[in-house]
Amino acid sequence: MRKATTFCLTLVLLAALTGCRERTDRREGTVILSISSFDGLPARVSASGSSLVQVDQLILRNIAKDPSGTTSDLQSIELRSYEVRFVRRDTGTRVPPPVVQGWFGLISAGSTSTLNNVAILTADQMLSQPILGLGRNGVDAETGSAVIVLDCYIRFFGRTLSGDDITSDPARFTIEVVP
Repeated sequence: MRKATTFCLTLVLLAALTGCRERTDRREGTVILSISSFDGLPARVSASGSSLVQVDQLILRNIAKDPSGTTSDLQSIELRSYEVRFVRRDTGTRVPPPVVQGWFGLISAGSTSTLNNVAILTADQMLSQPILGLGRNGVDAETGSAVIVLDCYIRFFGRTLSGDDITSDPARFTIEVVP
């Protein structure tokens, strides 16, 4: 009797584990919006330079959660906006405000879209502390350093034509801001 109970419990556990998929079951919709690559990513930015810093090229992918299934036009993603948030990688705590910009486009299911000149720092960030202070004084007032190291997290927001809200996982990159 004990062996039969153990066997049944093992079968139930195996069925539960094999029935779960990875990250695809945690999100609304039948597609995933993914940031697949960057090109022309600035590694070092001047605080006293241009008030607009951009990524030259960024590629977004619309991936079907069930790759063996069929796709339809209703799985196309209408891009709505993107945001860039900042985290200090050095010992400082002050960060520029996030970048939030509208972005329009349509990515069909199973395809990619190439975005050009995506702003990651605008005048709002360049004219806010700590970047403003670094540009004016040559050092960060909080740390005394001549370099501010920022981890940047970018993510995109959209909606499928069927009405499901879609958000990409954040992609991370690091920039150094110098006077």
